[in-house]
Amino acid sequence: LTQAALAEAMGVQRKHVNELCNERRKVTAATALILARVFGNSPDFWLNVQRRSDLWEAMHSPRERERIERARPLNAAA
Repeated sequence: LTQAALAEAMGVQRKHVNELCNERRKVTAATALILARVFGNSPDFWLNVQRRSDLWEAMHSPRERERIERARPLNAAA
């Protein structure tokens, strides 16, 4: 499947697909609905792909990792 063929099936410009493939564009709810229609699966699948990618990036970014490690659990209310 080429980017051009996918773009045509999605009804978007090839640039849109290229940016998705090269992680310069995130999967939005609307894009998830389109991809689900094109591939015959669920929009939740595509949103979960994006969510997992976002989590991986946060866990492997030194800057984000520093922010995460500064967080402290709240004490339970008495």
